[in-house]
Amino acid sequence: MEVVVAKSAGFCFGVKRAVDQVYEQLKRNDKPIYTYGPIIHNEEVVKDLEEKGVKVIESEEELKQIHDAVVVIRSHGAGKRIYDIMEENGIEIIDATCPYVRKIHKIAQEQNKEGRRLIIIGNDSHPEVEGIKGWGNDNTLVVETPEQVETLPLTEGERLCIVSQTTFNYKKFQDLVEKISETRYDILVLNTICNATQERQVEAKRIASEVDAMIVIGGKSSSNTQKLYEICRRECKNTYYIQTLGDLDPDCVNSVRSVGITAGASTPNHIIEEVHTNVRVKF
Repeated sequence: MEVVVAKSAGFCFGVKRAVDQVYEQLKRNDKPIYTYGPIIHNEEVVKDLEEKGVKVIESEEELKQIHDAVVVIRSHGAGKRIYDIMEENGIEIIDATCPYVRKIHKIAQEQNKEGRRLIIIGNDSHPEVEGIKGWGNDNTLVVETPEQVETLPLTEGERLCIVSQTTFNYKKFQDLVEKISETRYDILVLNTICNATQERQVEAKRIASEVDAMIVIGGKSSSNTQKLYEICRRECKNTYYIQTLGDLDPDCVNSVRSVGITAGASTPNHIIEEVHTNVRVKF
């Protein structure tokens, strides 16, 4: 059997940087260590950190109860209010926000000052988008589908700035921008999709179109992994979404001639290697 592993599979720069910063704090800091939200969307990594004493804060209310501690901002980032609370409580802040996400925070602030309404193309409930909204203002809008574009509460002649969730599908981003542009608004479009995300999606699509079965590895709550699965599924009907090797049904791949493997940006390399080794040896 031929097994093709995507070169872009696994931790991206921003995710690796965030995870490394938490482990570094464990080595050098005696204070209690927390992360604001799971540091990345991978249950294996989060569980390992919890076993080492790192606790996850899920809300502002929890954050307000913490003093004399270290809080690592997750790779997805957080809104300005979260930083304000931590500074008020004297919390040591370790900002592990992905640099690409941090750039969007700055854009949100700048465009607010310029008087443009911010439109974020992405999933409204995703932590990255929640964080970006927290650097905008009350007029910030989020859209994910063409139907939502049609109901945007915009006024004639309004000045807009469009940005994207870093892991959003590039083709869908283009389509939504085109639909918004059909209106007569003054629009500034900034493609803030991460380059690594685009490369990962393009490579996954190519591999999926060339193999008999495709395996996509990543956490179920990982946005970029979900999008990889959608892209691969369109190219290869035998596409399987797993978190670890234990989720893979052997019957799915034991009768095919070629298998492709890719993984989301929050998937550790050892999980990818484990799947690759077992598929290559056993099937």
